Amino acid sequence: MKDQNCAYCMQGELVAKFGYPICQMDSGYLYLFKEQSKKGRVILAYKDHVSELVDISAEDRNAFFADVAKVAKAIHKIYHPNKVNYGAYGDTGCHLHMHIVPKYEGQDEWGSTFTMNPDKLYLTDEEYEAMAEEIRQAL
Repeated sequence: MKDQNCAYCMQGELVAKFGYPICQMDSGYLYLFKEQSKKGRVILAYKDHVSELVDISAEDRNAFFADVAKVAKAIHKIYHPNKVNYGAYGDTGCHLHMHIVPKYEGQDEWGSTFTMNPDKLYLTDEEYEAMAEEIRQAL
């Protein structure tokens, strides 16, 4: 089921405002978050339009978290963050998704919750594609 107003469901211009497509995974779709002040920040969006973890089966939930772990492992391998933060919000866009946010000691926001969109660092399409390919290879 898809919601015509949902960026993750429609996967086109709406998601392109904030995400660059990396790949399809078992449980959903992986995007590079365009604002890259936390180098390697990505979003894993669940394959179906559901709002809550409790809206999916235990098997699907386990597959989603297995993909989150797989992505986090790739991010650690490539970018060597000191910590990865995980955020599942969706108060305004009610589609199950997880922000996977590398944090680097000594950088802005170390020791605190990451800002949803600090609006500080954007890259070129070529730079997004290079990062996306690096992540694809690490998965």
